[in-house]
Amino acid sequence: MRNRYLDLLRAIATVRVVIYHLTGWAALTVVFPAMSVMFALAGSLMAASLDRSGVWAVERRLRRLLPSLWVLALLIAVPAMLIAGTPFDVHLLLWGFPLVDPEATGRWAELLSHAWYLRDFLWFVLLSPLALPAFRRFPVVSVIFPYAVLLIFEITGVKPVNVVHDLALYGGAWMLGFAHHDGHLSRLPRRWLWGLAAALAVPAAAWVVTHPGPRGYDLNDIPIGNALWSAAFVLVALGCSPLVREHRVLTVLNSRALSVYLWHIPVLVLVTRFGETHGLPIAGAAGYGWRLPVVVVLLGVVLALVGWVEDVAAGRRPSLLPGRRLPAPVSPAPAAVLAEPPALDRADGQVAAARA
Repeated sequence: MRNRYLDLLRAIATVRVVIYHLTGWAALTVVFPAMSVMFALAGSLMAASLDRSGVWAVERRLRRLLPSLWVLALLIAVPAMLIAGTPFDVHLLLWGFPLVDPEATGRWAELLSHAWYLRDFLWFVLLSPLALPAFRRFPVVSVIFPYAVLLIFEITGVKPVNVVHDLALYGGAWMLGFAHHDGHLSRLPRRWLWGLAAALAVPAAAWVVTHPGPRGYDLNDIPIGNALWSAAFVLVALGCSPLVREHRVLTVLNSRALSVYLWHIPVLVLVTRFGETHGLPIAGAAGYGWRLPVVVVLLGVVLALVGWVEDVAAGRRPSLLPGRRLPAPVSPAPAAVLAEPPALDRADGQVAAARA
């Protein structure tokens, strides 16, 4: 049975990512640290899949992740780059399986700048068959380990490759997803849950205030503050699981979450460039007022064209708008049953004959 509360969190995270990239409001990273929440939710669902299907869960996750990326990258972006004059390089093929950052040239470097999430997600999925048993043997150490590695990187100034840094930054959230699936967070007394969250949030806030980034208090520029604040947020968000009713909006957003994430940046960039070219306002109430509805409409058009790929990848029937309830087929009664009168009617007939 689906956990609609997790669906609600994913839907909020998806919408928050779009609004953040539209507005650039740093406060959104504090109010709802969407990327860490998404990794935590994915960690919980990955643990459930591993318990259900074993290592085959990796194949299922990759099958659901990659086709939507292939549509954008291999069918559109890579041919467009080659036509624009980019010389063929084997690194372009990494868009088929992005274990490291694939090559992107020209405008596509910006249009595909958000693909790092899929790269990190891919690594977390591949490592989960090893990480989940390690977590179950050493749960506390497994949760703390990514944060400790990140702290070492930041304090010593070591600059690892992007994927290693991100595994340290978001690995704790993925492990908290494991903890949620195994019931550790729900079994934790509320006073301990809130106390632990506060113990993380206070130093996180202090670090953010004393180490602002180039965009002020945007957590994306402050890794230690981001990791600690996000851990506190995830603890509370996953530790408190209220009952959420099923809703069509949740179904649609969750069925198209990957497509929304992949396509919202290209749509947003093109809309913004159009506005700049034609002298339209970009920032402020006027800029957000016209860009948001245009982005939503165009994104809806794109989802109508390619969103069905997510259905096929998930083994669902392709649909234009997910969540529509299909009428249950009514099987016709067998002819013998229709021909034979009910037992009660026969008994009534016999009684009537006797009375006659």
